[in-house]
Amino acid sequence: MTSIYKTAVEQKFREIYHHSPEITVRAPGRINLIGEHLDYNNGYVLPAAIDKAIYFAVSKSTDKNCRFNALDLSDSLEISLNNLKKTDKGWANYLIGVVSELINEDYKMDVGVNVVFGGDVPLGAGLSSSAAVESGMVFALNQLFDLKLKPFEMALIAQKSEHNFAGVNCGIMDMFASIHGRNESVIRLDCRDLSYEYFPFHSADYQIVLCNTGVKHNLGDSEYKVRRRC
Repeated sequence: MTSIYKTAVEQKFREIYHHSPEITVRAPGRINLIGEHLDYNNGYVLPAAIDKAIYFAVSKSTDKNCRFNALDLSDSLEISLNNLKKTDKGWANYLIGVVSELINEDYKMDVGVNVVFGGDVPLGAGLSSSAAVESGMVFALNQLFDLKLKPFEMALIAQKSEHNFAGVNCGIMDMFASIHGRNESVIRLDCRDLSYEYFPFHSADYQIVLCNTGVKHNLGDSEYKVRRRC
């Protein structure tokens, strides 16, 4: 069944850019069952992708500019590949960071991109909406420009974007789970060497309840940074 969010980002893309996207990408949020705060301590974690996701409609542009439209925020930003830097729009930094990290690692992008994104991963609810944004962006660019990145390499690019542009020195788990998620499976990830194994998780046998407390959090402004330094 086609997601209403996928349909919405594709429609908005055609409305803004007057052509259809070259690629549409779905990047899921994640939960973690075991191992909170162990990913950046080189431990084992047990995350899983969830059914809530961020959708991207993307095409190459005809110039060096990247045009980002955040459907859920009714906001947009345009920036040149020749002048990639942090902005005062926090949401845009996740996308700019991915593009910047790819270019810094000598992956070729000869033109910019046109992007519309949106979805149903709640912001600041602990389901890794930022990682889904970064993961979806790097996955789309990998396909669009045929960069031949492996999944774990895409996760590392997304992590570097969060470090260098969002200012959060996070672990690898969130991006890894978004990119590697598999239906009805959890991932046992060893954060020392990124080795991993899938284990079946049959939702008919178990129920996991996610409770939205309504309390928002931002790792960049929280005590996470303090714990991370210790």
